[in-house]
Amino acid sequence: MDKDRIYLSLSKESGFEQEYIQKALNSNWITSGGPNVNEFENELQSYFGKESYVAALNSGTSAIHLALILSGVKDGDEVICQSMTFSASANPILYQNAIPVFVDSEHETWNICPENLEIAIKDRILKGKKPKAIIAVHLYGTPYKVDEVHAIAEKYEIPIIEDSAEALGSRYRGKKCGDFGTFGIISFNGNKIITTSSGGVLIVNSREEKEKAIFYATQSKDKAVHYQHSELGYNYRMSNICAGIGLGQLKILEENILARRSNHLFYKEIFKGIKNAKLFDNVNEDFFSNYWLNTIVLETKVERENLRIAFENANIESRPLWKPMHLQPLFEKYPYYGNKVAENLFQKGLCLPSGSNLTNKDKIRIKEVIHNFFI
Repeated sequence: MDKDRIYLSLSKESGFEQEYIQKALNSNWITSGGPNVNEFENELQSYFGKESYVAALNSGTSAIHLALILSGVKDGDEVICQSMTFSASANPILYQNAIPVFVDSEHETWNICPENLEIAIKDRILKGKKPKAIIAVHLYGTPYKVDEVHAIAEKYEIPIIEDSAEALGSRYRGKKCGDFGTFGIISFNGNKIITTSSGGVLIVNSREEKEKAIFYATQSKDKAVHYQHSELGYNYRMSNICAGIGLGQLKILEENILARRSNHLFYKEIFKGIKNAKLFDNVNEDFFSNYWLNTIVLETKVERENLRIAFENANIESRPLWKPMHLQPLFEKYPYYGNKVAENLFQKGLCLPSGSNLTNKDKIRIKEVIHNFFI
């Protein structure tokens, strides 16, 4: 096959990364923490606003884990988690020896269903286990129903861990995703809107919480001349090199969001005349998605798989939607509340190439595959 592969989601270089990386090398600060890390945190705190405090970590998964710890989740506690998500949303629950309780999606945003969320909370309370936290996800960059979900969380006094791993730049009613929950999570994995090669941040509401998160992320070292540890710690701090990449990437954040949203318009034009494939779109003007990934739902699983194979034969990557957690071998024994919304989406849904670096030539190849498949 002589055509270069078109990947599902790749970031692109800004051209500024090398400057910050070289700065780290010149100062010989090539370990965790450091000037680039501090600057990266400050830039993100400015982006989210003065009420937000940011701790830079080595992954979004680490951020979720620390959010659970800061929420007081311990052995045997229950944590509600959106079922339709990547496993990194749920794995940290098991790190704490806690019990995940999965909740189905709703049709409009594909995110956690408020109705089933309240059913789950009420039932767990009846069983003597009030959930200690709720992990709600902005799936593929689309905000969940913030007003409804947070009203339920406030009613039962349960903190929300807002998993915005895929939603940097997305907004709900003008407010940035990542800034709604008791804790917010952003991922900077290589496939996200911007990247630090690997990394993530935890967004908290006070300087004290940020300092506590960094304490845990740096092996929980007590204030002593010698190494002393009174609490369990982790090696979760972002490296100075990775933060340098992030600083360079921040310079093209808005450009990348525009590119992803332009990809959505490209797909919208293609699929507007195709009846048996529905492109996922914003619910209404309250929701502003970065369209990290563009997704479609077809009529059958067979049709979905045939289209995926057609893309693969053209050396173009596409993937099924996330397989819901309650269907995964690792998690299938845990409680689940809902119907089959997430399950049906998984069966019929497909993620389309949506990288910030898609070229016009790439789009011509993608359009050709779609046209030949449906026409």
